[in-house]
Amino acid sequence: MPSDFFERHLVVLPAMVILRGHDVKTTLRLCRAAYSQGVALIEVPWHGEESRQSLIAAVDWARPLAGVTVGAGTVISHQVLDSVAEVGATFTVAPGFNAEVAAASVERGLPHLPGVATGTEVGTALAAGFRWQKAFPASVLTPAWVTALHGPFPGVRFVATGGINAGNARSFLDAGARAVSFGSSFTPEALSALRN
Repeated sequence: MPSDFFERHLVVLPAMVILRGHDVKTTLRLCRAAYSQGVALIEVPWHGEESRQSLIAAVDWARPLAGVTVGAGTVISHQVLDSVAEVGATFTVAPGFNAEVAAASVERGLPHLPGVATGTEVGTALAAGFRWQKAFPASVLTPAWVTALHGPFPGVRFVATGGINAGNARSFLDAGARAVSFGSSFTPEALSALRN
């Protein structure tokens, strides 16, 4: 089940890393840095064919390693899903919830992390079987949103994403998020706040 996948990979260090828009060399450098800090889930967002080589390189890099896996982000259509599945992504992430794309990803054996920003979206995704959900954009939603939505949806596991940095990551976890995703703010030092 998708929930088991995210639970398993985020239990030790509650953090993902998003590597958007980098060339192959930079992507691999950041993959190595994330892995050295114990990150188990690395997302390379799909933004057209120009992202293909970086995603391929990251997937190939992770394949022989234990404890780390690479997925694709911005999976918002069946066409994108086809592309990222073809190159070997092991999970998918989206900025919103598209029930058909989410179901198709799971049917392919690719756990999916849907994006949510309202109570309606949280409830709809949960009813479709997605207990792990991406709270996006987290910096706009705020930690208070996470706390408020946990009231009616105590079983949902939120991954706070969008605008997460070393200064606010801990506040989202303290508010009830089960994990955070670092994007452009990722540095090995940024993860230190999660270990204190």
